[in-house]
Amino acid sequence: MRALEVVRAGALTTVQDLGRPGYAHLGVPRSGALDSGAHALANRLLGNPPGAAALETTLDGVALRALGGPLVVAVTGAPCGVRVCGRAAAWGAPVLLRAGAELEVGRARSGVRSYVAVRGGFAAEPVLGSRSTDLLSGLGPPVLSAGALLAVGAPGPDPVAGVDASAAPGPPSELVLPLRLGPRADWFERESVAGLLRAPYRVSAASNRIGLRTEGPPLVRARSGELPSEGMVLGAVQVPPDGLPVVFLADHPVTGGYPVVGVVAPGPALDAAAQAGPGVPVRFVRSR
Repeated sequence: MRALEVVRAGALTTVQDLGRPGYAHLGVPRSGALDSGAHALANRLLGNPPGAAALETTLDGVALRALGGPLVVAVTGAPCGVRVCGRAAAWGAPVLLRAGAELEVGRARSGVRSYVAVRGGFAAEPVLGSRSTDLLSGLGPPVLSAGALLAVGAPGPDPVAGVDASAAPGPPSELVLPLRLGPRADWFERESVAGLLRAPYRVSAASNRIGLRTEGPPLVRARSGELPSEGMVLGAVQVPPDGLPVVFLADHPVTGGYPVVGVVAPGPALDAAAQAGPGVPVRFVRSR
């Protein structure tokens, strides 16, 4: 069996693909890679289909050992050091691992999450059509731990490409989030909503795959009481009782009772949110 053995699991490393959208009515979150562009690039470099499962690391990388034969891997996302058997290897390009070779993906030099793809993809058992680990519901493969074996699938017909990594955007120095107001913007004072689009915010250290939490001026309610739980979508900006906006990411709950002041559409802005570390400035701009 071709596989990668986990030598060092890192702070939080999970298996992620394109997620399992379409099951919110069953209470199942979307999940999937937070930085979808970096995930897609890693697979494209190796000739994998877009939905192939890869690893998503958090801050301090991961170490893996190739078993069962040679493997080809690629590391994208947050820039980091890549080493094979102690020797420097390429970031953002295909890298050959001979049987027994150890791949060391180092600490992110900037950004938060790196992506490690292998030619053939990781062959974890799919759940509802996805191999993604969902931290909120517990669906999918377990969070990586030292000693785990990660089976590798058969390579597809497409060749290793090894191109266009230089076009990948770097981690943001400022996170700009286009915000479409509603459906519950009227639950907040008008001046407070206007201030949301003017005031500087920062990424909170409490952020995770469920949501990007912010620090800054709290929004002031115009209405008291709470909402019955209602459906939540990727990119919803929910405002809990402390008044500080939370941008829902891939592992967000499918319902919630706090008002949603607006929604950030999926796309490059949410990809950038995946790489915005604590303290990075956040600016909300109005989108129609």
